[in-house]
Amino acid sequence: MTPPIVKRYIIAFEKYKWVGIASSCLVVAGSIVVAIQPDPPVTYVAQSALNYVSPTISFSKTGTDIQEQGKELTEDILLSNQILETVAAKVKTKPKTIGSNVTIKFPKGDKSGKLNSIILSYVDSNPNRAKEVLNELMKLMVQLSGEINTGRLKTIIKKLNDRLPEFKQELQAAENKLEEYDRRERPAIFAAENGSLLGGITSSQNQQRQIQFTISGIDAQIRSLENKLGLTVGQAYVSSALSADPIIASLRSQIYQVESQIAVLKKDLRPEHPTMIQLQRQKEASEELLQERASEVLGGGGMAAPIRGNVTGIRTQSSLDPTRQALANQMVALQTQRETLEQQLKQQKQQEEQLRRESSLVPNKQLERSRLEQVVGLKKAIYDQMQAKLTDAKTAEAETVSSLSIANQPTVSATQIKPKSVPSTLAIGGFLGVVIGGGIIFLLGSLEGTFKTREDIRESLKQKEVLLLGELPLIPVDDLDQEALPVLLSSDSPYLEFYEKFRSNLRRIGGQNLKVILITSVSSQEGKTVSAYNLGIASALAGKRTLIIETDLRSPSRASALKVSPDSYATIEPLLYYSSLSDCIRLVPDVENLYIIPSAGPVRQSAAIIESGEMRRLIEDARERYDLVILDTNPLSISNDPLLIQPYSDGIILVARPNHTQENMLGEAIDQLVEDELGLLGAIINGADIKVNIPAPVVELLVSPPEIDLEVIEPAAEISTIFGKK
Repeated sequence: MTPPIVKRYIIAFEKYKWVGIASSCLVVAGSIVVAIQPDPPVTYVAQSALNYVSPTISFSKTGTDIQEQGKELTEDILLSNQILETVAAKVKTKPKTIGSNVTIKFPKGDKSGKLNSIILSYVDSNPNRAKEVLNELMKLMVQLSGEINTGRLKTIIKKLNDRLPEFKQELQAAENKLEEYDRRERPAIFAAENGSLLGGITSSQNQQRQIQFTISGIDAQIRSLENKLGLTVGQAYVSSALSADPIIASLRSQIYQVESQIAVLKKDLRPEHPTMIQLQRQKEASEELLQERASEVLGGGGMAAPIRGNVTGIRTQSSLDPTRQALANQMVALQTQRETLEQQLKQQKQQEEQLRRESSLVPNKQLERSRLEQVVGLKKAIYDQMQAKLTDAKTAEAETVSSLSIANQPTVSATQIKPKSVPSTLAIGGFLGVVIGGGIIFLLGSLEGTFKTREDIRESLKQKEVLLLGELPLIPVDDLDQEALPVLLSSDSPYLEFYEKFRSNLRRIGGQNLKVILITSVSSQEGKTVSAYNLGIASALAGKRTLIIETDLRSPSRASALKVSPDSYATIEPLLYYSSLSDCIRLVPDVENLYIIPSAGPVRQSAAIIESGEMRRLIEDARERYDLVILDTNPLSISNDPLLIQPYSDGIILVARPNHTQENMLGEAIDQLVEDELGLLGAIINGADIKVNIPAPVVELLVSPPEIDLEVIEPAAEISTIFGKK
């Protein structure tokens, strides 16, 4: 069995052989041109070396570092345009010529011992010029190394001088910030460190306990006096104030006298008597004065609101005797003392809370001060390092020299070139031509993006998890009738068994429920119509009533391959044509049980006809009458007609063909059908390279007639119906 890669190459060779032959010829022609070229003249090579040097004694680290960096010169630096132009001007040649002929070999590994040299070579046809060019190059390289080292040192000193004032300002700013923080927060931190803050909290707590103890004693005295007087503190204050006022005492006396007179006279006089009325008015006036005076006494000279209450209550509250009045005054004094102590207690609690807050903030203040100290220390360390670096760099000014020195003077030697062999050059050119030509053919074949063999299609379907329903072979074609389709009208055709296997696989996966199948392809010339016709023939020969419906309304009918003439009036009235199954159906004459409805195309608005009610009723009627209905549609890349008619079918079958089907288009079509759940049953490989055993009589029939050519072409092309001919 031929490997797939060989098959792919053979197909690509048949297609691009002239491109490959042309490429091979170009390579061979190039080798001939190289072979006939004359041998180059004798050349001279001048060689010398540069050594890496270091100062014997170094007092600065900066100078040592610069000397070591000077040993890291590259070829681009040593062969800069400036050096090449300077040397070219002295020896009167082109800088480009010098750059292309000079070679520099740097030492490998460390810079010690025998490896401490840079080897320079210069090739020229003139030995004196080669020596002169190399000598000038070494002098300029040594000079350039010294200039680079001096420039590096000056750059370091300049950067240090530029940055030193900035770091000094940063150090001063950090120190000022620490000093300001100490002025603001250092007392609190110091108080926490020496214990005075904690002592203040303890002292405040002791004073609070003492005040609370004193308040408890005062509360006990107030409760004792309340029990003796039967008055609260507020009532005692009011009674004491009213009893101590002489005006209130005088008004009480007047009211008492009037009440005494009324009590004496009311036995002899009626209340309406003028005397009684006058006495009553005197009493009311005295009571009103009593209320006003009580308000003045308790309200602070009339500034407060007047007392609300009757005269009897005022007279009762102002009737304390001296002893009870003294007790009431004592109770009021104790209450005043208690309120003073409570205020002191409140202040002590606030003071304790303030001290506790300050104590809780002390760790954060200590951390902040420590951070500020670290910042100052870091800034100071950087500033000190920069000052030390600047001093070290200024010391290195006297030590900085070139890192290279000339090891020896250039030596010149002649180079003999072996003459080339013309046969060897031509042989190598011929071999390379064959390899390059074959590679170009293979590359062009790979860039096509089409499947080359049935193995490629089978592997792609396997990766997409699509069922392979059958592999259909190539069919011989008659060169005299290229427009006909290779339909298998004869039951003795050896190719019919492949379509019978295709039909049985359909029955195996679908059973009796699979009655309407849709056959389509990704693009044209892949053999979908041939596959549909021959599948219908295989089904009819198996005893199944089979109907083929040409639903490709964008192309003319191919029913003539089955010896059926399309209706010439179908293109004019396509909807009327599809309105009756009995009128549009045709019997295939040479195959029993096979029927076909030729296409009405090409017609305009094919999508509207496919979605019409006539087409739907036609397919539903066919589903009831026939065992198998095959819908032959146009390719998916041309239009969406297959997707429009898909709802009328039970599944879709994709046709793929080697050397025609595009890899990316097949993958995209499968992904769309699977993602949209459009009922993809599987795929078939048409035009597969399969060996078919043809019986001797058939072979004789195929070979004997002079007008028959058994050249194998793609099965999707329009080929003859030779196997259907008797």
